[in-house]
Order: sequence, then structure tokens, then C-alpha cells
Amino acid sequence: MNYIKRFADQALAERLQSSGAVLIEGSKGCGKTETARQIASSAVHFDADEQVRIKMQVDPSSVLRGTTPLLLDEWQEYPQIWNYVRKEVDVRKTKGQFILTGSAAPNDNVRRHSGAGRFSVIRMRPMSFFEKGWSTGEVSLASLLSGETPLSENVDLELCELAQKITLGGWPGLIGANAAEGLRFASDYVSLISEVDLSKVSEKRRDPYKVMRLLQSIARNISTEVTLNALSKDTGGSDGKLDDETIADYLSALERLMTVENLPAWNTHIRSADMLRKSPKRHFADPSLAVGALGLSVDKLTADLNYFGLLFESLVIRDLKIYAAVSGGKVYHYRDSRGVEIDAIVEYADGTWGAFEIKLGIGAADAAADNLLKFASKIDTQKVKAPATLSVITGNGFAHCRPDGVNVIPFSVLTA
Repeated sequence: MNYIKRFADQALAERLQSSGAVLIEGSKGCGKTETARQIASSAVHFDADEQVRIKMQVDPSSVLRGTTPLLLDEWQEYPQIWNYVRKEVDVRKTKGQFILTGSAAPNDNVRRHSGAGRFSVIRMRPMSFFEKGWSTGEVSLASLLSGETPLSENVDLELCELAQKITLGGWPGLIGANAAEGLRFASDYVSLISEVDLSKVSEKRRDPYKVMRLLQSIARNISTEVTLNALSKDTGGSDGKLDDETIADYLSALERLMTVENLPAWNTHIRSADMLRKSPKRHFADPSLAVGALGLSVDKLTADLNYFGLLFESLVIRDLKIYAAVSGGKVYHYRDSRGVEIDAIVEYADGTWGAFEIKLGIGAADAAADNLLKFASKIDTQKVKAPATLSVITGNGFAHCRPDGVNVIPFSVLTA
């Protein structure tokens, strides 16, 4: 299979020109290794090469003697290599020496010595709609944040087709696969996490049944601010509520595996005395994992449009994170004590930002636009920039600007 270009390609090339080592982090199967291979001159596979185990016992620095850029794949299998890389970068004083890829972040105490000034970090996610060829790319996120008016042809994406695409997810290994193959992949993925991966990253045995129940609970509550207490009750089931601290520990491990990724709340200045909520919304690295955890199908998704809408929101959030990262942006959500809620806030480092509502059906665009305008009226523009865009992202329709200034954009025309 030919390599399909990723947004991470350019980011990796740029980081190698400015840093001695680049760390690519991301969930298992998202394409980190294949992307790194496109630019690496040699490679060491820490999870598959028996010689690595011997070298790490005898002379760890010998692992770093390959032609540069040298790919150190699944480096977290031997986390002590981090300090050897750091020291080698200091000695060589040359950019672009090493690429580290890993699908699990080691404990913080492993990296006792900071990589500041030596390492650059890229967070890689599964493929976006645009990278998979499912988006026309007629409207870019960067253009929206520049205040441009979006325009596109009409999109008529059937619900069953969208459900199939959600089931397949953004996994490079499923290119050309069908929905049934996607469901098997996602089901196997979450089973492996519950039976093997979580215990491995936690460095202690975890009950696979409880881990799976937690994954199912997160799946049922995807795109919401579900609390630890609610997750504890749901995971415990008939056995009784689990301790919140235990659930927090499980969640921390899932985050280190980059399987679960929280969407933080946006902290900004508003004119009213309303309190800003700080709870994150919970998502998987890819919404297909929610489908796999619950054993759903295309028919089941299309039969429950409320849940389908939550999965669609998670799908859009995944891609907004990918697209925003190209320009150094970050994604948040907003909610205040008056119940005003915005699905996504994209903010760039210079303070430029935009607000997005995510609605599966085009018929919900009017209410979403009213909500965006109400939210925008709360912002104290003496202390923070006015929004560069207020936009509703939908499943269908055509990209345009409404008379009230709110944009409407079908998801499958969006790119970075």
C-alpha cells in the first residue's frame, strides 16, 4: 500500500530542523511509525528486536549508532533510553538526530532529566477525514480563523455512510476496509487494552472486566462532562461503586496509552458574573473505539440519532484537534453556570480564536447559531479578542455565511 501523506509529515520535517530529537506520541495504530519511516535513515524497533534487549543490558548507547535521523520505535519499552538520547544530543550538537515514537507515555519519574531544548514533541492522532480522502478540503480551519467567508458545493452524505465512516475510524490499517472489518478492529482494540495494555502501562495487574466496563462507560458518555463518581458507579455495576481514586488511576493509565483524550474547558473573560465550568469532556482517540466498546453496528447507530450525534461531535473534535495543530492551535469546550455551552473553541497562540457548534442535522443550525451569538455577547472584548469566526459544523449542506454572520460548514469540506 502506498503511503498517504499526513499533516504530521510537515511538522516532523520542521521539528527535525530545529531540534536534536523529535518525539512522536499517539495511540497505537495511528500511523506514527510509518510516518517516521518516510524521513528516517535507519531504525531500531524496541518492541521487536531481540538484539535491543541485549544491547540495553550491555551498552545502551550502542543502540544510538545508526544513520541519522535514527528512528527509535516504541522507545518506552526501555524508557531509560530517554536520558541516553538526551546526552547524545548534547554531545553531537546537531539537529535532526533522532525520532522517537511511542504509543504509551512512561511515568513522569522516568524522564528525570528534562528534554527541554533537545526534544520537540508532536502529538499524532488517527487520520482525519481530509487525510482519508473523505473531505473535499474546500474550507480550511485556518481561513475561518482569518475571518474569511466559507464557500463550498453542496454535501449530501447519507447517515448510513457517515455511520460506516465513524465505524472505520481514522486508522491507516483500515484503508479500503468495510464497516464490519472496522467493528472487528475496534472491538479487538479495546479488548487488548482491557486485557493487556492497561496492566502493562500501570505496571500492576488490572481487572480486565472492570477496565472494559470503564471503557464502555466512557463510550456511553462520550462528548459529555461525565464525573468520576458517575464512572465509578457505572464501572462497578452490580458489584457496587468503585472507589473514585481507583477510577482516576484507571483513567490516568488510559490517558498515558493515549486511548482516552480529554477536551479541557476554555478559561476566558466574560462580562457577566456567571461561573465558568472547569470539567473536561471525555473522548476516545477515535470515536470508532466507542463503537467497538459497545459492540454497535451501522444499523444500531442510525437507529439512535441522539447517540449518533454525540459520536459525530467526537469525530469533529478529533479532526479539529488535527487541523488546529497545523497552525499551533488548541481545542477546548465552553460551559458556564447559566447553561450556555459551546462544543468547540479553537484558539491560536496569538489569542485568535473561534467558536464552533457541532450538529449532525442541518435542521439544528438555527438554534446553534442563536447559541453562538448569545455566547459571543458574553465575551469581554476589552480583555480578549473578539471571535474570528462563529461557525456551525453540520453533517450535510453547503458552506456559507448566514445573514447574522454565523457560518454553516458541512464537516466533509473541512481541512486544516
